[in-house]
Amino acid sequence: MPSLDKFDLAILRILQEDARATNVEIAEKVNLSPSPCLRRIRNLEKSGILRGYRADIDRKEVGLGLTVFVEIKVGRHSRENAQQQQEALLAIPEVVSCFLISGNADFLAEVVVEDLPAYEKLLTETLLALPGVTDIRSNFAIRSIKTGGPLKLPEPR
Repeated sequence: MPSLDKFDLAILRILQEDARATNVEIAEKVNLSPSPCLRRIRNLEKSGILRGYRADIDRKEVGLGLTVFVEIKVGRHSRENAQQQQEALLAIPEVVSCFLISGNADFLAEVVVEDLPAYEKLLTETLLALPGVTDIRSNFAIRSIKTGGPLKLPEPR
């Protein structure tokens, strides 16, 4: 992991708050001139620390009213099976985040769909058809309290 100094961390904090901030605005806030600030942003992008920029969309306002946390258990644990499962999950657009976990399940996927009939269709036609799936448990979100929050970045050393 590259060493991040106070300027890098300050830039990341600003971009988490407002990814549309201009380089000049960011440079002013972190007390750098625009050229070195832009160079730092490009280095953060190039290193993979800053992975991208995206819009924060209100799910309900665009008709996606149901969030489901899906625990997926697979049989026959092997590196090949895990890779197959990961690739299959990555290909499902309704899966907005997914984790390989320990515990009763092997994967935890956050699924966002329009409503219960849409989830039922996804479950029966796609999730249950994933390679090696032996069990699926669905946990329905009643209300979103916090989504897509900024990371609490470490203090500079």
